[in-house]
Amino acid sequence: MLKLIKESRSFFETQKIESKRNKLNNLIEDPKFWDDRQQAEKILKEKKGYDNLLNSHKQSEDEINELYEIFKLANDENDKQLIKESLDKFANLKTEFKKLEIKCFLSNENDTLDSYLEFHAGAGGTESQDWAEMLRRMYMKWATDRGHKVELISEHKGDEAGVKSSVIKISGQYIYGFLKSESGIHRLVRISPFDSGARRHTSFASVWVYPVISEDIDIEILDKDLRIDTYRSSGAGGQHVNTTDSAVRITHLPSKIVVQCQNERSQHKNKETCMNMLKARLYEHEIQKRKKENDNIESSKSEIGWGHQIRSYVLHPYRMVKDNRTNYENSNPDKVLDGEIDDFLERSLYKINA
Repeated sequence: MLKLIKESRSFFETQKIESKRNKLNNLIEDPKFWDDRQQAEKILKEKKGYDNLLNSHKQSEDEINELYEIFKLANDENDKQLIKESLDKFANLKTEFKKLEIKCFLSNENDTLDSYLEFHAGAGGTESQDWAEMLRRMYMKWATDRGHKVELISEHKGDEAGVKSSVIKISGQYIYGFLKSESGIHRLVRISPFDSGARRHTSFASVWVYPVISEDIDIEILDKDLRIDTYRSSGAGGQHVNTTDSAVRITHLPSKIVVQCQNERSQHKNKETCMNMLKARLYEHEIQKRKKENDNIESSKSEIGWGHQIRSYVLHPYRMVKDNRTNYENSNPDKVLDGEIDDFLERSLYKINA
């Protein structure tokens, strides 16, 4: 029991979090704190996150101490049923401490931000387009099951099924931090529902994750570097959307980054959303460029080939989802595709922070 308590407590060290919170408290106590209201609100939001972590830790510590007293009493009286219940509760608390530790890993500047997820079907027509939509559904299900807000920003439907490309926005606490390692190529092996001969097919689709950055971050975008196209929306939105050029596509010529939005009825609002997405993409592009320079790794879309998939989802001839970076496997692909991807996300975070 003492070993279990020690293991549980080792999952979470408060010193680093308390130090960050204290620095924010010093900023809040500054008489000029509210001179920049937008920055002040950002700091208060960050402090609230640290407060929640520390309060959760204290609550778990109190529960552990209380359970330990119960366990000692049960052990003295040789109450096997109570001993078992105490050990079960300790195991549950250990799981909660683990979740707190994971949040401690999410301490980079952008980890607390909302996130855009961009999906692209690979070569293979309907097969890959259907796979891209399956991936989109997986992440949307993961988000909604955890109470996060999901918005469809744009989609380019497939010719027969699925999507050729799509962008969604997920809003919630630590979204980018949890999902940032999901960028890459995802591979599916299955018996095709579109093949009359019931043959096995391998399909690829890409997922790219980037943060919804704060508007106070200075990203210079010159008008001469932009090509702005409007077109009719192919998605839902009623007669107005489908009969007017309300959808917007913006191409940033120097970086060749393309963003598009069609979820609003107003062309003006779609353009505003596109500009926010472009700003986020350029910010992430610069981060990745610096990372590549420092680590000499390939990290941009154009350099990740179809043979460099990060995860494989095999539905035939056996059933397995395997992450090629952490070697973690799950033998229930149906649950994974239904949004149960926390184990994959957690192991990626452990690998990053190892």
